[in-house]
Amino acid sequence: MKSFLTRTAFLYFFIQCAPLDPKYYAAIFSLPWSKLRYEDIFTLAHYTPRIFGANPSFADWAVILLIALAGAAIWSYRTRNRGWATPESEQHHADRGYYWIRTIVRYRLAIALLAYGFIKVYPLQSPFPSLSNLNTPYGDFTRWKLFSMSLGIVPSYEAFLGGVEITAALLLLFRKTASIGALIIIFFTGNVMMSNISYEGGEYVYCAYLISLAAFVLSSDLGRLANLLVFHRPASPNTFHLKLSPLGQRGRLVAKTLVFLFFVVLFGFRTRWGYLHDPYQIPEHPGLAATRGLYNVSVFRLNHDTLPYSPTDSIRWKNVVFESWATLSVAGNRPTDIDSANSEDVTATTDLDKIYELEGTNGRSYYNYDFDSTTQTLTLRNKNSHDSTDRWQLHYDRPDSSRIILSGLNPRRDSVYVVLDRIDKKYLLEEAAKTGRTKSLKL
Repeated sequence: MKSFLTRTAFLYFFIQCAPLDPKYYAAIFSLPWSKLRYEDIFTLAHYTPRIFGANPSFADWAVILLIALAGAAIWSYRTRNRGWATPESEQHHADRGYYWIRTIVRYRLAIALLAYGFIKVYPLQSPFPSLSNLNTPYGDFTRWKLFSMSLGIVPSYEAFLGGVEITAALLLLFRKTASIGALIIIFFTGNVMMSNISYEGGEYVYCAYLISLAAFVLSSDLGRLANLLVFHRPASPNTFHLKLSPLGQRGRLVAKTLVFLFFVVLFGFRTRWGYLHDPYQIPEHPGLAATRGLYNVSVFRLNHDTLPYSPTDSIRWKNVVFESWATLSVAGNRPTDIDSANSEDVTATTDLDKIYELEGTNGRSYYNYDFDSTTQTLTLRNKNSHDSTDRWQLHYDRPDSSRIILSGLNPRRDSVYVVLDRIDKKYLLEEAAKTGRTKSLKL
């Protein structure tokens, strides 16, 4: 029975950890290896077997378990029919199998933790709230967006969480400290999973996946720890040592070195560069110079008819925010479908794909824009995938530093004329960040 369970565990965790999907290797060969980005490495490290769709599910686990049980049954049947197996040889093969699958699992777990750790150490995963977010009512956010922004306003704490993950990952790379790293992750990632469940996050299945890997790694020492700490009985050490040939020992050292260089040194360096130059959540290209701020819509004309302010009007704009990057957001009463894809996706390649600023929010329309300073034209494109046809062609004038006048055509080819006046508004979070939160603030 013990051999059957060991074989089942071997097959189950091997399928869970080893990338067996041909698409994974197709993606590897299609990567720009001469210009490898941190997003590419994260995607490689974030692999999980997916049978029922693009997102991981517990149904995938059930199928993998059935495959493992069937494979273990065939494996056990063939072993018994050979006739030469003895209890000693069975135990030896079980110990070897357990050693190798535990090695695979702890390296797979370490790689996953490094991927998430570095995008927290360099606070990319939850960036500081945008100006549009700071001008969005609390009730217009989903629970997960509120959680993410709450983490983003304290980048030092986010970096600390990443440091915990990286520390645990480094402990997992060494057999003698692997159980310590696994124990840390069970509590740490368990808390992350509960946060995902409570705040409607999209990574709770992946969190459970990491916890299952950590539990398996810890199971090697769980009995000894229980004897020592709970039952106060003598705890015997693990006396199994795998004997490798000189070539095997060199191969193990080379493999460990490559993992360290690729997922620690290279990924850490590329993530830091991305944090400084190309954060995956925030658009990269700068917007119109000296326009960042909140603007009141003083005048709004549609086909030469002036529309008075109304909180229920679905056409007239309430206010406009220009970000420092090429995003313009409009507050209005226009119904929108909330983009609430809460799973971690770092594959965005263009500013139009970087949708963190609008994910989990309602009440504002977010537009990526191109501008031509020579002809003073703006081309607005709605970043919400549900409103891909929402495009505006506008001319802009700036009679002074606090006023912007927009005129042109909306998506229905109606003529529009909008006067925007900057509101001199200060924000507690930004002022606190400037002063280091050590002085009194006046807003």
